[in-house]
Amino acid sequence: MTVARDIADVIEHHIGGEIPVHLTAWDGSVVGPDDAPHVAIYSPDALRRIIWHPGELGAAQAYVTGELDVVDDLDDALTHVWEVAAARGLSGIRPSPRVLFDVARLALRYRLLGLPTAPPASQARVRGRLHSRARDRAAISHHYDLSNDFYELILDEHMAYSSAYWTSDHPDYTLADAQADKLDRVCRKVGLDSVAGQRFLDIGCGWGSLSLYAAEHFDARVVGVTISREQKAFIDERIAQRGLADRVEIRVQDYREIPDPPFDAVASLEMGEHVGEQNYATYAQVLRDKVIPGGRVCIQQMSRPEGKHPGGGPFIESFIAPDMYMRPVERTVQYLTDAGLRVDDVEEMAEHYVRTVDIWYDTFEKNWARAVDLVGDEMARVWRLYLVGGRMAFRDGRMGVEQITATRPR
Repeated sequence: MTVARDIADVIEHHIGGEIPVHLTAWDGSVVGPDDAPHVAIYSPDALRRIIWHPGELGAAQAYVTGELDVVDDLDDALTHVWEVAAARGLSGIRPSPRVLFDVARLALRYRLLGLPTAPPASQARVRGRLHSRARDRAAISHHYDLSNDFYELILDEHMAYSSAYWTSDHPDYTLADAQADKLDRVCRKVGLDSVAGQRFLDIGCGWGSLSLYAAEHFDARVVGVTISREQKAFIDERIAQRGLADRVEIRVQDYREIPDPPFDAVASLEMGEHVGEQNYATYAQVLRDKVIPGGRVCIQQMSRPEGKHPGGGPFIESFIAPDMYMRPVERTVQYLTDAGLRVDDVEEMAEHYVRTVDIWYDTFEKNWARAVDLVGDEMARVWRLYLVGGRMAFRDGRMGVEQITATRPR
């Protein structure tokens, strides 16, 4: 028996059929269909991780460290495996006693027992009470303070890190155009086009795409808040370059600590996922309290059907967005209503996110060498897996994104 054959036997006993990949093991042995996606296991540590963290997390740890690799296109490979699993009804099935016995035998044969392998350096390490201010800052810093240069490499010229809104299929229409159309749409939904000079609050302002757009195109007086010092430094530089210091103020400030009186309009783009379920009522109340009576609020937010992993799954929760929480859009609408807002419109945008991530991924792959220079090979592999998985989730309906517009009654 070879290493590849031993591994394949365990997998085949679990899935009830032929292994769906072409597998190469560290001893050079090969098994599986020649025309299937090619997966290579370069180290026994890959199996050790999967044994200690069965399923998605262990496999992700092995992939980002390079102990396991997908030789072919990652998107094609994951799509194929996902389709095979769905066709065989494997989602959520627990290993049988036979499979557990085979795993134990495999672990003994290849000396995989003992202490678990240390987590990859790229895996998040956040501590403290869930959604305390300190822990939220650490969780946001893990992802958003990676490197401004890295995000500039992937995102468009607006530095918009949220779904664009596509209004044209013309070949000259770019991601930057679609992001500008999204920003314009949000500004108009909250009524910034009705009169110049309105006070506008941007909660979770990211790298300033919406704050700067509102000031430049609608003459809004903007306060943007973020808990990332890297993001504030980036936006402040753009404010100075564009001569907007009299119209845009960016603060490092928690959304729960904004002291200003109510604004004429409020928006928050893909920030609500990070406040957590236990704090979402507080977040919704802030949205209501920080807009004047008769003023409008627009949030853009990812959603997820009820079920396991509201944070997106073990990989996302461990490597990308610790403590993130997504829910069905209907429950978000209820939170906003309970806070005293009247929800006027819910616009579903998942197809726009697929197109957005398509371009982020293509740009990332074209600039792979530069990405590795900026963040290292391991973190670059984290991002490759993240972008591919995110595109699949929106494409397959396991995640959605909506723009929700609401009004504070007079």
